[in-house]
Amino acid sequence: MPIAKRIKRRFTYQDYLSWPEEGRWEIIDGIAYNMSPAPTVRHQRISRNLSGILYTQREKFRPCEFFEAPTDVVFDEFNVVQPDIFIVCDKNKITEDNIKGAPDLIIEITSPSTEVKDRREKLKLYEHFGVREYIILFSEREYLERYVLEKSRYSDIEIRLWEIFEKEIPQE
Repeated sequence: MPIAKRIKRRFTYQDYLSWPEEGRWEIIDGIAYNMSPAPTVRHQRISRNLSGILYTQREKFRPCEFFEAPTDVVFDEFNVVQPDIFIVCDKNKITEDNIKGAPDLIIEITSPSTEVKDRREKLKLYEHFGVREYIILFSEREYLERYVLEKSRYSDIEIRLWEIFEKEIPQE
């Protein structure tokens, strides 16, 4: 009796372009990730605040440009993401439809449903494609992790926001 073969399908950017516009998707290593439901109000407030800070300080990082989700970042045929906030310094990567290649800085704002993907799949993806700096902001716990690319590998620097904002240390 023949053994059934398991077909492992890798999705591509062309597949992604054909999907209905109602949903938001990302593809990492050919695996499709549904980004529904929509971000929470807290997530959107944090994103708005960060974007506002970047916008008011945009002269400091010229000629770079900053972008917000939902803007597609196309690393290659099998890797397309929509980071929450990101900065691109190479104008040749910016097209009318998307960003082609690695941004210089990516900021992801986690939620309980995205934290594992942001810390595992996206960290590995961004490191592999040479994103120079990756910041993961943990909105529920009010801290962030900052990864800086050094010799093609990320080194992490953990910054506890309660120290910056002189808050009382949270009790575990």
